[in-house]
Amino acid sequence: MTYRGKTLSIGLSAAALALAAAAAPAQAQSSDSMPSFNGAVLAIAYSGNVAFVGGDFTAAIVRGKQVARGHLAAVDARTGNLLPWAPAADGRVKAIVVSGSSVYLAGDFGTVGGQKRDSLARVDATSGTLSATFKHAISGRPYAIAAGGNRLYLGGAITAVDGQARTRLAAFNLSTGALDARWRPTADDQVETVATGGGRVYAGGKFHKINSISGYDRLAALDPVSGAIITAFKPRPPFITYAIAVTADGIYSAHGGQGGRVSAYTPGGTLRWSATFDGDAQAVTVLGDVVYAGGHFDRACSTARTGTQGLCVDGSDNRVKLAALAVGDGHLLDWTADANGVEGVLALASNAATGTVAMGGAFTTVDGRAQKRFAQFSEG
Repeated sequence: MTYRGKTLSIGLSAAALALAAAAAPAQAQSSDSMPSFNGAVLAIAYSGNVAFVGGDFTAAIVRGKQVARGHLAAVDARTGNLLPWAPAADGRVKAIVVSGSSVYLAGDFGTVGGQKRDSLARVDATSGTLSATFKHAISGRPYAIAAGGNRLYLGGAITAVDGQARTRLAAFNLSTGALDARWRPTADDQVETVATGGGRVYAGGKFHKINSISGYDRLAALDPVSGAIITAFKPRPPFITYAIAVTADGIYSAHGGQGGRVSAYTPGGTLRWSATFDGDAQAVTVLGDVVYAGGHFDRACSTARTGTQGLCVDGSDNRVKLAALAVGDGHLLDWTADANGVEGVLALASNAATGTVAMGGAFTTVDGRAQKRFAQFSEG
């Protein structure tokens, strides 16, 4: 999971979500249920009824009043209430993942809860207490983390962990907290995102080689134990990969380029569909039959052709920073909840249990209403 109104909870018709490919458009509802933040939200992770949030902010905004939150916060996904969970970091939190009773975070911080932690930390999901046993020295900058198979996977522009060489990828044992000595894949350029699913670890970014082997440009699948390349998955997207979402039968990726795009692949690496926008797609998540895309685009292109500065050539539809696509074929759905800003949407997360999708970024309005940097959409 990588960092990059009154919504606030924006409600979607349950029927429209279930029949995403049908002609009936989803209907948006809005309410004043979510807090805002005074700085960009770069990472979101759900656990049960709680949405954990990280970013550049130093306060949440609740009913117009600022409540101190040092780059970390938690929100009740059902009520929208800001929770008392507040383990303050002293710098940007870029990535969050929840595993069991622990919340793992990575970013540009040096302390959490007033105690030294070099860019990576573990805190209790209920109390926010910092783990005393999970403590590492990171050389370089981490951008993404994911959990699966009793391991925490880290990606970014890292060069070493605890003095041991690691080339943009590393893993840790979730039980002991120790650096995994065996999982040592390498990437020849930065890793922007990591995700787990289907017995694999997916990595995306700017790289062209994995484990010094060419042909696995920008998106690759790795063995979760050995770090070996899973050669059956070789999609080779043409542009940088910013985000990945994995379901039981598909891999969905968000890309930049000459006009951004969201693509869907089979586990075998075959491209199922691709949707093009007039700006980078920076976040992606899947809820039921809907793929949600976020970024700094303003329009969804009718075809894959783009011109100068990524402008749509063959027609387009307004979709400002956020769009919904059908899982099956990628066609653009009628649902809209336009956001504003240059950077737009930088993070998306979904929760099937609560039927919600959360978005974070640098926006200050959603659906024409004031809602700063965090919003949640709920099925009706």
